[in-house]
Amino acid sequence: MSPQAHALKQQDTDDGVLALAFDNNRVLALLMGEHDAHLAVMEQRLGVAITPRGNRLSIRGDRTSSELARSVLLHLYTKAARGDEINRGEIDGAIRMVKVAEEKDVQGGGVRTRRKTVSARTANQQAYIEQIRKNELCFGVGPAGTGKTYLAVACAAEALMNGEVDRIILSRPAVEAGERLGFLPGDMKEKVDPYLRPLYDALYDMMPQSLVAKAMAENQIEIAPLAFMRGRTLASAFIILDEAQNTTPQQMKMFLTRLGEGSRMVITGDPTQVDLPYGMVSGLDDALSVLDGVSGIGITAFQTADIVRHAMVGRIVAAYDKKGSAANRKVRG
Repeated sequence: MSPQAHALKQQDTDDGVLALAFDNNRVLALLMGEHDAHLAVMEQRLGVAITPRGNRLSIRGDRTSSELARSVLLHLYTKAARGDEINRGEIDGAIRMVKVAEEKDVQGGGVRTRRKTVSARTANQQAYIEQIRKNELCFGVGPAGTGKTYLAVACAAEALMNGEVDRIILSRPAVEAGERLGFLPGDMKEKVDPYLRPLYDALYDMMPQSLVAKAMAENQIEIAPLAFMRGRTLASAFIILDEAQNTTPQQMKMFLTRLGEGSRMVITGDPTQVDLPYGMVSGLDDALSVLDGVSGIGITAFQTADIVRHAMVGRIVAAYDKKGSAANRKVRG
């Protein structure tokens, strides 16, 4: 059902205030937040005043800001009505997506998983989801906190749920351990699990933990270090390689050539956070260069503006980028 179908009235009052009336007070309460906290966030972000009265919300501000606030409220009301959690991150994401939709006519469809519907919060995130759905091989490249891995795992969970693939395979290079793995306690799984923990966390956010455990026991979901991929052909699978900047060119070629019939592959990484020995070429950089122009490959380059993890993360990345740019200018000078 569209957002407009949820709102009983949308009208301009005589004094220039936009008025909305909603048909479900319980959903409206979720939209507004405890003590109207969500409305306060929207007021601060959009420069408007939002006044609740019963099942109505009145929006006062300049015309552009008020129209934007109305669209954001309708968007979030629809999400709340279908059971999605409304929080500060969702509010920020809705504001970004509505701005993009109004400026570029971009429509944002969510990714449905067992536990939740995951929605894009930026235009690049939406483009990334569309690239994953359209192409057999995709790259998501950019800074931390842009949702590269999270959205890829969401798309994998959706594909498995819909029967588009038979299994999910998630992998990471265990670069930090190197040859020291043998000195860590426990069996191989216990040794490599710390490096794969972010993939487990993303999975548990998409699927009930009991279902993940069952799927892993039945080999429907496999989480393994990159080294375990050699010699395999992965058919009818959704394959994700995370932290790909820490692969060598040889490892990357090995992984890419695992792609089998009926499979999809997503490669994610941040070229600015390479943990390889100094002077060693990153397999991610090499692959992006080698595969440039090859048909059927989708590449999404995330920017600092796409960081959705926490506002502070965006400021931290921007500060490091600024320092790096200054150092490069000094070297060239």
